[in-house]
Amino acid sequence: MAYCTPDDLQKLLPETVLIRLTDDTGAGVIDETRASEAIASSAEEIDAYIGGRVKLPIAGTAPPILGKINVDIAVYNLYSRVKEEIPQTRADRYKNAVRLLEKISKGEISTGLQPPPDPPAAGEYDGAGQVDARTKIFDAATMEKY
Repeated sequence: MAYCTPDDLQKLLPETVLIRLTDDTGAGVIDETRASEAIASSAEEIDAYIGGRVKLPIAGTAPPILGKINVDIAVYNLYSRVKEEIPQTRADRYKNAVRLLEKISKGEISTGLQPPPDPPAAGEYDGAGQVDARTKIFDAATMEKY
């Protein structure tokens, strides 16, 4: 699930830069497919980090922080796919996004989303059928007395 849209990329980068990063055919327009691929790839990276802390896919609206992280990683991915040096600002934003994801994955920062249920502890119900038997009151030794 993507946490941002190609429009979010266009708000962050000038159109000429997006054209340069996505237009492989020389058409002179933003290739929406390339932009969407970068967004999807960065969303998968986000999910890999937060999957242990948050139930995926996220139902409803995702927290804005995930949209910001998605944009920063997607821009980095776009620069990475072309043979062009990544501007220091974009590299720094990518590193900060990854650090933030690491903190979320460790539970140091909350996204405000519902966490996944904890797995059952050893010996607890694990989804299989359960049988509960009472302790015998009358066993063979007790019955011999009568």
